[in-house]
Amino acid sequence: MTTINGGEAVYRVLKANGIDTVFGLLGGSMLELYDSMYKGGQIAYVGARDERAAGHMADAWARMTGKPGVVLGAQAGPGVVNIVTAVAEAQLAYSPLVVIAGAITRADQCKDTFQEIDQVALFAPISKRSVMVTDPARLAPMLEDAIRLANTGRRGPVVLHVPRDLFAAEIPAFEPTRVNIARPGPAAPSDVAAIAKLLSGAERPVIFAGGGFKWGDGRDALTALAEKLEVPVVASTGHADVMPHGHPWFAGQAGPRGNVVASRLTREADVMVVLGARLGFNSTFHSNDYVGADTRIAHVDIEGAAVGRYFPAEIAAQGDARLTAEALTDTATRPDCDPWREAFRSGMSDLEAVRATEAELDSLPMHPRRALAEIRATLPENAIVTLDTGNTCLQAADRLAHYAPMSLITPLDFGLVGFGLAAAIGAKAATPDRPAVAVMGDGAVGYTMIEIQTAIQHNLPITIVVLDNQAWGAEKAYQQEFYGGRLLGAEIQSPRFDKFAELCGGKGIWVDGPGGMGPALQKAIASNETTVIQAKIDPSALMTLRKDLFTAPQKD
Repeated sequence: MTTINGGEAVYRVLKANGIDTVFGLLGGSMLELYDSMYKGGQIAYVGARDERAAGHMADAWARMTGKPGVVLGAQAGPGVVNIVTAVAEAQLAYSPLVVIAGAITRADQCKDTFQEIDQVALFAPISKRSVMVTDPARLAPMLEDAIRLANTGRRGPVVLHVPRDLFAAEIPAFEPTRVNIARPGPAAPSDVAAIAKLLSGAERPVIFAGGGFKWGDGRDALTALAEKLEVPVVASTGHADVMPHGHPWFAGQAGPRGNVVASRLTREADVMVVLGARLGFNSTFHSNDYVGADTRIAHVDIEGAAVGRYFPAEIAAQGDARLTAEALTDTATRPDCDPWREAFRSGMSDLEAVRATEAELDSLPMHPRRALAEIRATLPENAIVTLDTGNTCLQAADRLAHYAPMSLITPLDFGLVGFGLAAAIGAKAATPDRPAVAVMGDGAVGYTMIEIQTAIQHNLPITIVVLDNQAWGAEKAYQQEFYGGRLLGAEIQSPRFDKFAELCGGKGIWVDGPGGMGPALQKAIASNETTVIQAKIDPSALMTLRKDLFTAPQKD
């Protein structure tokens, strides 16, 4: 009987399921898997310098491909623990991450062995499942289960812990087949009919579209629905690429990180059809400032438990966003709401004028909104943008332009800093023919700057735009507004990241002021080399978001 070891079994399952790239950091807990990937030669390996970054790369790769992103926690204990942040990020972004986590050998478990911790318990609260493989014969089936669970229903991370000895154990050879993923259908016909009736009689209708359209390849369906009904569409936070920038019925991103037009639409609508979104905190603050108290809501999501959870749903339905949009396009009729349409068009015209004014700001240091305007005007239409969290990226959230499908990757609800650079590498690995641009603050770059070397080593050229205000801007804004300007820990000294990129073998461009960002970005993308563009921006150009967390100081 022909046998293979556990490492070869894992390799075969990944290959059978179309996983052509994995991310990780080499460790001693699964060298048989590394050896099998080397000998097989059909799965590319991107070795990061930190497991957290490797996890963010796999997360972004998953969002771009629709397949589970695989990260190897190749060293039991500390190497696996380093992935915790990336798993929490994927959990709150509903991204299908599969972590293959090395564990100490079975014979050494529960002996306070070197690097032994309870890894299963550590990941259990922040993943769809965290489970230990205990039998060599179960390794391949449990990996298939992890792939299935990660990419079924509302997606998310699964952590599979594999003891060191299982990778070396011999099992009968086998040839796996691709895991079939059960796909949801549209909302029930009776619900579709009810939503169509509600829409057709609306005076102030709006469609609230979320990430469900991105996972379901549903942009064309959403666009067709908007065009047939001539109803404005707003995007949930982090999903401003659900429709092409500049489409006449697209208002951009709603909510606290959105624009005034989109927020007015959701606040003043008499009917809101929510498709593929949760109406979660990041998009609404759970507040009637963003969703009208009297708005009649029809809510459709792939996860039934999310429907109507935060705002009452008059029509509550479970289903796929794209398929439901297609059914509505066949069923609903154009509502009689021309004054609403005209107000929307007027609002968008005013918003364009404001953005045009921002593009002419000529202060020194450069205003971040001037820098963002130059980026918006320069980005190629097929570009992928990754954003971080922080004050600068808060202002970027609705100020960039996304034309092609799957053009925006953000941290979403976990809101962590240090995501964008690694995510750009993962996106580039998934779609090497598209430019990937990370827009970050200087504090964020410091988290993962060594991954510039990863991008260069693996020939995954990305552009990193560092908007440098020498501060933790969000917290500085809060200390200024609510704590009398008493700054402690808010100001930082940033190095020349552009020079660091050059030391790593990449390119660096320093932008002196207004008018320089656009040409620098154009040059960086054209070079097809990993490039850091660094620009000093006005440290006083800050804005606060979570005003609900603090009490304004009393005036004397």
